[in-house]
Amino acid sequence: MTARRAAIRALGLAGALAAASRLVPGARTIVREARAEHQVSYRYTVLGYVTDAASRGRRGVPVELRREKTGLAYRGETDPDGFYLLTARLTDKSAGERLQVRADGQTMTLTARFDPADHATERGTRVDFTGRRPIESWPAFTPTLKRYLAK
Repeated sequence: MTARRAAIRALGLAGALAAASRLVPGARTIVREARAEHQVSYRYTVLGYVTDAASRGRRGVPVELRREKTGLAYRGETDPDGFYLLTARLTDKSAGERLQVRADGQTMTLTARFDPADHATERGTRVDFTGRRPIESWPAFTPTLKRYLAK
């Protein structure tokens, strides 16, 4: 069993998010947020890929998630596959809040969509930076997170 799988089993999904954050280079700020926010009702995760025009992942690209309401920014960078994962501290009252995600000179404004009464389902979205423009795929969030944690 790999160290990543052992950590995922030992910590559960909340701990796995923190463990995954530690694996993304330059994710020190994210790790502090993920450790502190172990309950689903206190976090919102944005993940995705930064790729070039030929769909190849771009390593080491800085990525930032910023809350428009507070200006608080969460920063990280892509791993060797171009994958990034950023976790913001959002509470139940933050449903509908506007967030900006930036990478590679591109910015997308998105809305934090989740059911404030649901404290069991992971909250988040997927945003890919494809070289042309960012693309949000909210339905792809959960499968992407599961696939990443299963590696």
